[in-house]
Amino acid sequence: MRFTTTFAVAPLLLASTALASFDGNLNYKSPSKGHPWLGIDQPKVVKRATTDHHDASALNFTHGVASGDPYSDSVVLWTRVAPTFEASDSNATVSGTRPLYYHGNISSTNPICVNYKVTEAKDLSGDVIAEGVAYTTSDVDYTVKVIAEGLDAFTTYYYQFSVCDSNKTSPIGRTKTLPNADDDIDGSIGLAVYSCSNYPFGFFNAYGGPVRKDSVDYVLHLGDYIYEYNEGDYGWGYSIDRTPLPNKGSGFEITSLYDYRTRIAQYRTDQDLADSHRFFPWIQVWDDHEVSDNTWKGGASYMNNTEDSFIQFGNVSFDQRKANAVRAYFEWMPLRQVDMDDNLRIWRDFSIGSLLDLVMLDTRQYERDITDLYWNTDYVHAISDEQSRSLMGSRQENWFYNKLSESQERGAAWRVVGNQIVFSRLNESVAYGSENPLNYDAWDGYMANKNRTLKHLYENEINNTIFLAGDSHANWVSDLVWLDEHSYDPSTGAGSIGVEFAGTAVTSPCPFGANITIGAANNISTALVSANRELQWSEAFYRGYYELHLNYSTATAQYYGYPDIKTRNGHEISLANFTVHADENKLARNPKVAGGVANDGYLRGGKITQLSK
Repeated sequence: MRFTTTFAVAPLLLASTALASFDGNLNYKSPSKGHPWLGIDQPKVVKRATTDHHDASALNFTHGVASGDPYSDSVVLWTRVAPTFEASDSNATVSGTRPLYYHGNISSTNPICVNYKVTEAKDLSGDVIAEGVAYTTSDVDYTVKVIAEGLDAFTTYYYQFSVCDSNKTSPIGRTKTLPNADDDIDGSIGLAVYSCSNYPFGFFNAYGGPVRKDSVDYVLHLGDYIYEYNEGDYGWGYSIDRTPLPNKGSGFEITSLYDYRTRIAQYRTDQDLADSHRFFPWIQVWDDHEVSDNTWKGGASYMNNTEDSFIQFGNVSFDQRKANAVRAYFEWMPLRQVDMDDNLRIWRDFSIGSLLDLVMLDTRQYERDITDLYWNTDYVHAISDEQSRSLMGSRQENWFYNKLSESQERGAAWRVVGNQIVFSRLNESVAYGSENPLNYDAWDGYMANKNRTLKHLYENEINNTIFLAGDSHANWVSDLVWLDEHSYDPSTGAGSIGVEFAGTAVTSPCPFGANITIGAANNISTALVSANRELQWSEAFYRGYYELHLNYSTATAQYYGYPDIKTRNGHEISLANFTVHADENKLARNPKVAGGVANDGYLRGGKITQLSK
């Protein structure tokens, strides 16, 4: 089926035609369908627009292409076409009397016109399945985000943008739609799972792994896509030519809209990240560092809405900073609008055939109660069991529980929950001491919320649930257990209600020290597994990612590590493989978890080979 977006282009643009094409670029819209006034005032953009367009020779597709949020009949396509690589430096859209999370700007007087087309052929030959026209300006940092519609389910497509009336084209991208919700899947679905990419700590080699192998269908990113620090505050990039931009000097973090646009743009220059966006559709959520460290609804670890904080950060409030970060993220990521009552909502779900339902949570930015801010650990520990505490707010919590039940009722084989932070209990007294042995910035700091989730799973007998987590910069694999309420046998997995696969960082350093030796890291992993009955494997030395492959009988997690991130390279090693059998709700033992063998870390009841280095 051919789908054509009916945006006309003519030498003299009629206002109605131009408005339609601006409307085709999602970045002019509000992030909330329920709050359309938060989008750009498109009639004003058209009014100031002239027919004196940019010369195509002066334009470049500066950051490749990307796709994301696939549905069975459509997908978001993204690019940036601009006369400069530099980000727009206007903060007009996030200042003055404009509404919260306003998406307007008053700068460019000559919009850039782009075409896009979608085909099933790698070389873009043959029938055009979808095509359209859209405009961009500096209002949205010259980004373009459109929805290609009228596509067939579970089909691979190729797409390209071009500057109107020219031969200036973007790279060709590849994407894939989801199956229809009631479709049975032949074979399996493959997901690559990532978190925590820190530019100055090294090259994003892990993003390139599935590209080189062509091993997955979709990419999931669980957050910390960028970090907000400047050179030397959390990583030194000078020696490998990866100094973070803008570099405002030690002790100063990015805060303005220009800052966040520039930082995301720099990250997108990493070739493996660019390739991943070009080859696979992404489904992503943010963590904390897309805004600031350890964010919660009232601030972050080093910033809050107080006078002292305002002065310290150069007369910037936390609320203003968050608005800047959210806007830049929305511009640069291939995300759909979410129909919501709150402009910060990014939590959403995807039905991938009858095989699985994917639920993507926001446990960081949306109505999160106060977390561990380093100076208040004793306090957060003391209140961690309080019933009123929530990681995600009442509305998201209830939505989450309903989605789990609806998925079970519709007969989806698996429920996969993408969230930022580790769900399973982690007694880390070996690292933190016995006074505050848990990570109170994770689910362990919100025990009532955690127990409500476990109660819903156990009482409703919701099977085949897999939690995914990032954030911690280490690998953890656990049975999912309500230890206070249900008996559990670590040797057999009896008593478990699901599993958790938590992954290490793309480049962010080991939580036990950036320069830790492999032996020291494995000693800590040994102590952690010993202190946590449900934890079956711990590994903290390698940076990398994991792939999750699911069919109707099994789910398999394959963990990969990169020995060298100081250079760009494809040297990838297999760390461990784990299997979950449908309806068993635990890690498979045959007779041991992971077949009794892992390449690094510590595996309960197994051996560590360390054969491939």
